[in-house]
Amino acid sequence: MKQIITRFTDDDLYKMTMCCAVIDNFPRAMVKYSFKDRDETVYPQGFAEKLMEQIIMLENVVITDEEIAFMKRRCAYIPLWFYTYLKGYRFNREWVKVWQDDVGHLHLDIEGAWADTILLEVKLLAIISELYYILTDEAENLDYDDYYKKSYDKATRLLEAGCVFTDFGTRRRASFCAEETVIKAMKDCYNSKSWKGRFVGTSNVYLAMKYDLIPVGTMAHEFICAIGGMYGPQMANHIAMDSWRNTFRGALGTYLYDSFGWDIFSLNFSEDFANLFKGLRIDSGENHEQLIKIANKYTSLGIDPKTKQVVFSNALNTDSAIEIQSFASDYCQPSFGIGTHFTNDFKNIKPMNIVIKLVAIKITESWTFYNDTCKLSEDKGKYTGKPEVISRFLDALNIKH
Repeated sequence: MKQIITRFTDDDLYKMTMCCAVIDNFPRAMVKYSFKDRDETVYPQGFAEKLMEQIIMLENVVITDEEIAFMKRRCAYIPLWFYTYLKGYRFNREWVKVWQDDVGHLHLDIEGAWADTILLEVKLLAIISELYYILTDEAENLDYDDYYKKSYDKATRLLEAGCVFTDFGTRRRASFCAEETVIKAMKDCYNSKSWKGRFVGTSNVYLAMKYDLIPVGTMAHEFICAIGGMYGPQMANHIAMDSWRNTFRGALGTYLYDSFGWDIFSLNFSEDFANLFKGLRIDSGENHEQLIKIANKYTSLGIDPKTKQVVFSNALNTDSAIEIQSFASDYCQPSFGIGTHFTNDFKNIKPMNIVIKLVAIKITESWTFYNDTCKLSEDKGKYTGKPEVISRFLDALNIKH
């Protein structure tokens, strides 16, 4: 079978920026991740073995001088020492355990040093998604010419509406070809004439390099949730923002605030942090309601919210992004990170609903136990983690169950 991931930077930028911050701030931390298929998909017989073959193939994927040169040019905020680490980085099959149960459900666990295993998540999700369509023969029916036209039309509508948007779709794409088709179409559309809106780029570093775009991204919930596991959810946002400042010195300034809900974040979001970060990312909750909370918080700190960027990324599609643009521009500088709607919106296949979440952490390998963690967010339906861990974190934050 063909190797699905062949480029080291065929990955989301925020995995690399988080990896850099982890080495800088938590170099000895050990973690556990767990895979979840929210749709309880029954995978084809032998899927786990084929997936393991792909994981073994990752061991021959190394970063190239071309990729490093591109990142140095486009990502000036990343310290140069990090590229020395990436040059020596190698994937290791020993970090991953994969199996299927009697029904055919897929199970996957990851354990190892945080700085090592952090670069697996997006690659594994992209592999699982593409591999599933290959083994079910659905990949044979994907019409990429039609998908180019469909993606071009999406870009046209977004640009006409004045939307500033980015592809965030690596992790649940139908295939590498699907994401590349989107990038081609949207760049061609954007370059075709002057628009009210702007196609910024993609979270995928390799495709950004191939099409000379800006690689976009800051952090994921993983960073804050891991810190919450080590130190508790009350001060997790403060420690995360402080750690980010320590590594990136004010660059990479969009903060993902909803790991443990708005209320505790707001208590940690002091004026110095509000000035330091260029903006916030909304990834859960009702978009208008969240935006009003953000605008009011900035105003209470004496900051004009219209000077701040708000990135919307909560399961968006073209219609919802345009609808948000119509009201958000009155409050802030809105932009949009759109994922599965861009890279897995074919007529004849269903997008996979899969995630890999960090579930436990210890600050040093010498500890004899891990601390469990979870994600709460602004949607109860998006809570992830063991029920007893979620309950403990809710109690710690005085949130009603």
